[in-house]
Amino acid sequence: MKILITGTAGFVGFHLVEKLLKRGDEIVGIDNINKYYDSNLKYARLEESGINRSDIEWYKEVRSRKYPNYRFVRQNLEDKAQLMALCAREQFDIIVNLAAQAGVRYSVENPDVYVQSNVVGFLNILEVSRYFKVKHLVYASSSSVYGLNETMPFSVEHNVSHPVSLYAATKKSNELMAHTYSHLYNIPTTGLRFFTVYGPWGRPDMAYFLFADSIINGKPIKVFNHGKMKRDFTYVDDIISGVISVLDRPASTDLEWDGKKPNPSSSSAPYKIYNIGNNQSVSLNRFIEAIERNLNREAIKQYFDIQDGDVPETWADIDSLHDLCGYEPSTTIEQGVEKFITWYINYKNYVPIDALV
Repeated sequence: MKILITGTAGFVGFHLVEKLLKRGDEIVGIDNINKYYDSNLKYARLEESGINRSDIEWYKEVRSRKYPNYRFVRQNLEDKAQLMALCAREQFDIIVNLAAQAGVRYSVENPDVYVQSNVVGFLNILEVSRYFKVKHLVYASSSSVYGLNETMPFSVEHNVSHPVSLYAATKKSNELMAHTYSHLYNIPTTGLRFFTVYGPWGRPDMAYFLFADSIINGKPIKVFNHGKMKRDFTYVDDIISGVISVLDRPASTDLEWDGKKPNPSSSSAPYKIYNIGNNQSVSLNRFIEAIERNLNREAIKQYFDIQDGDVPETWADIDSLHDLCGYEPSTTIEQGVEKFITWYINYKNYVPIDALV
């Protein structure tokens, strides 16, 4: 298939590109390579995919030196004219929208950025899907949409009308916008609520990355909610397997959908929502312990109350995704953290801890 993937300099986008290219799909990736976190890591991901950093310019197509069926273009989703021109030229079968302004806490202080990237940019994705009759639009939502909901595990059939951060609100708006376009224009759309993705090539603004960096440098780590925070930590390979399974199964109408008892995760339109998680809630303290074991060092912990915009716990009900494609996450916390730390030490060129003892 010919697939447009947005956000391919990002964490999940990078891994998805690698997997799809190896199975033979033709990929065009776009990313604006913004400076929300260290852009050197974004360029390093692209280099790993064969995109030479020195060749990257705005709106210039760069062909991978590693994969003949991969091309990359640096551009913004907010630039509708350029996005329309790209899609008119390429005529994609599928679009996977992973580009977004990420970060729950950052959205508290920088709301305007989220509206431009996550709302205006997503509207443009919907528009090109409409005009060029894309066969399936798959887009990243987030577990953060569950907000004040305290019923565990989080189900796609739960109400998600009480977000506690603007980031979450923009992700919920994406789901609503996608449903509107599915209803009006019969575009198959599938939203994927990711649950705390971690692993090699991950985001340095995420807690596990910050923890590893601080522990290895002997600096204190900030532990919010006094370590009682719980997250459905999901290893990136498990996320990617779920995305690809959904990608190959375009959303369809729910023949049993009832407007008098509406199921929020489906519709009379070709619209679906799924959770992709590890199907377990793990304490932040346990996650930190796994990092400490793999680094052979104890963290210096500073405890704080929960931050604005955070929720105390997440836990994904993945039954609907399992019913669709047999989805089963297979990576334990201990296995996933070990793989991350191995990559991290190599990426940072640190001397192995044992050699320092």
